[in-house]
Amino acid sequence: MIIPLHDTTADRIADRLVSIRREGGVVALSRVLTLLVPVGAAGAEEAIAAANRASMEHPCRVIVLVEEDPDAAAVLDAEIRVGGDAGASEVVVLHLPGALPDQADGLVMPLLLPDVPVVTWWPDRLPEHPAGTPLGALAVHRVTDSAHAAGALDDRLARLRGGYSPGDTDLAWTRLTWWRAHLAAILDEPPDEAVRGVLVDGCAEDPSVRLLAAWLGWKLRCPVEVVTRCGAGDLRRVELARAGGVTAIDRPEGSEEATLRLPGAAHRRVHLARRPLADCLAEELRRLDEDVVYGAVIGAGLDWLARGDHLTLTDGTGR
Repeated sequence: MIIPLHDTTADRIADRLVSIRREGGVVALSRVLTLLVPVGAAGAEEAIAAANRASMEHPCRVIVLVEEDPDAAAVLDAEIRVGGDAGASEVVVLHLPGALPDQADGLVMPLLLPDVPVVTWWPDRLPEHPAGTPLGALAVHRVTDSAHAAGALDDRLARLRGGYSPGDTDLAWTRLTWWRAHLAAILDEPPDEAVRGVLVDGCAEDPSVRLLAAWLGWKLRCPVEVVTRCGAGDLRRVELARAGGVTAIDRPEGSEEATLRLPGAAHRRVHLARRPLADCLAEELRRLDEDVVYGAVIGAGLDWLARGDHLTLTDGTGR
C-alpha cells in the first residue's frame, strides 16, 4: 500500500505512521534499525527495492530522501509504503525539491525510531566526508558505493581514504567477501610457501579490483600486477605466485562459477556468483561495528600499492 502526502511536514508523517499502525491493529513492531537513503531521483526505485529485500533479514524503517528539481518550490511531498510495497519494513519516501536537502537532518529527526541504531546508505554518490554530513552524523554505520559514484577511479579511492571515519564502509569492498573467503582458505592450506607476486584481473573502473589488489599486496607484502579491461564486467581472475607454482581463481565473464587451479592438482569448480545489491546491503546491515580491515585497506593497503614498484597496471586488451 502506498499513501501519498502532499505539502506535508515530518511531524504529520510521523503522526500518519502511528495512525496506520493503529488502523492495522499493530501495537508494536520489531524494527532493528532506521535506514536513511539519500539518493537521486533516477536511482530511487532501485534503492527502495534493494532496501525492501534487505529488510527481510533486518526489519527496519527505511527513510528515502529523493533529491529532485533544485529550482522547484520548497514543498515537502512524501509517500508512506507499507505491506507488500515495503518488504519487512516501513518505507517513507521524502521528495526534496528546492532548498530542502540542506534541511535533511531536521526532516528525518521526528521519523527516527527510538532506541535503535541508524545506518546511512548513499547508493549513487560518494560524500567527501560521510561522517561529517548531516545524515552521516546521525548514523553509527555509513555505507557508500564507489562503483556507482562519478569521477575517475583514483579520485574515488582518494575520497574513500581521505574522508574515512570508523564506521564507514563501501559496497565495492562488500562485493569482495566471497573472493576474500576463497583466497583466505587457499592460503590456510599447505604448502606453507610465501606468495611472491599477485595478479588481479578485472574491469579498469571497478574499485573492487583495486581494493582486492591493495588487500592482497599489503597482507602478503608482495608486488601486485593489476590487469585492467575496459567494459569487461568486474573481477575476473586472481593469481598467487609461489615457489611451487601459480594458484589461480578464474571466473569467466558472465559466469556464476569459477575454476580453482592448484599446482599439481585437478581443477576444481567453486561457486562465485556476482552478488545482488540487496545481498551486499543486507551484509552491511548485519554488522554495525567498525570494519577494521576495510579501514586498513583504504589506508595502509592503498599506501602499499602506491610505494615503489609494488603495483603494475597492465592493459589487458586482447589477452
